[in-house]
Amino acid sequence: MLVENRPFPQDVRVLPEAQALLAAGYQVSVISPKGPNQLLRENMGGLHVFRYPAPTPASNFVGYLWEYGFSLLAMFVLSVFVWIRPGFDIIHSANPPDTAVFIALFYKLFGKRFIFDHHDLSPELYNARFGSENHKFIYSALLWLEKLTCRVADHVISTNQSYKELEIQRGHVSEERTTIVRNGPDLSWFKSIVPDPILLGKSKVIIGYAGTIGLQDGVDYLLRALQCLIGLGRTDFFCVLLGDGDALPKLKLMAEDMGLAKYLMFSGWVDHARVASNLSAVDICVSPEPSNPYNDRSTLIKVMEYMALGKPTVAFDLPETRFTAGEAAIYATPNKEFDFAQKIATLMDDPKKREEMGRIGRERIEKELAWPYQMKRLLAVYSKLAQKR
Repeated sequence: MLVENRPFPQDVRVLPEAQALLAAGYQVSVISPKGPNQLLRENMGGLHVFRYPAPTPASNFVGYLWEYGFSLLAMFVLSVFVWIRPGFDIIHSANPPDTAVFIALFYKLFGKRFIFDHHDLSPELYNARFGSENHKFIYSALLWLEKLTCRVADHVISTNQSYKELEIQRGHVSEERTTIVRNGPDLSWFKSIVPDPILLGKSKVIIGYAGTIGLQDGVDYLLRALQCLIGLGRTDFFCVLLGDGDALPKLKLMAEDMGLAKYLMFSGWVDHARVASNLSAVDICVSPEPSNPYNDRSTLIKVMEYMALGKPTVAFDLPETRFTAGEAAIYATPNKEFDFAQKIATLMDDPKKREEMGRIGRERIEKELAWPYQMKRLLAVYSKLAQKR
């Protein structure tokens, strides 16, 4: 398994996939960048983990060329070591970026199978982060890499129906060569525990956000919505933001300039136990991703985690978000911060509604979206490729 976007086991999709394959009898090796205080090589409960020193995160075109080029070379070198021992038959690559296709092309010469795990739409993600007018040739290059990856892959795993349709239309992937495996939460991880007592004492109503804080994640929309909420005369809230990302420093300054400092807390990256404890103290969860070609097609992991914890959500009305949450969320007009604030205020005044929405969300996860349902689809893909081999 190749993952370049974040260290293993921090990736909340790759970890349960690897554990499910291991439990099913597969020998699993994972190659990823090294995170703080991590070993370059270790055995994690039977998972063989190989890590390389992570390059400095890029902030410009030249930086991205260096980051992706170095990571591609490092992953290839480590893959050779894995090839020698313990060996492998299938390469499972998670994007972004889509550059691992070049490693797959090499090993397909030796009869190896290639699974493309389509986490993100890289071309749309680039435009969401940097704007469609910047470096159009980069967008074209990302589009070419995506198409090449879809063509080379023996099987493509999609995170939702929108991604699957795009793979068929844009990547010319046949229906039988793609399978939807959603980011279903593991209910053994996401369950209500003793709420954080410090957070409980912050205000009458606690608002919570948990996830990456990147340029595309809409936390700036959330800050403006909170400012609107105060403008509505509502100061009886406290907002906790759990997570880290490249937009965090700018957003902290933005919150200070907007006079929001006493109403919120940026916690940075926290471990799973603390996430569960903090969110258990939250009354209303938020998913402020704005409408754009990337977010409209993407399934937001945070929303399913909120649902698994029995929490109501306020979100912008995006197609895949509405499919996921259904009646477990109330929806604001896309990209309208004032409407987002009004929807938060509505839930602040209706604890019974919050409780009912939380129950609906938890039941939907338990009966349809939890990881065990998705795991069966993943193992079916592997069984099919193993039989072909």
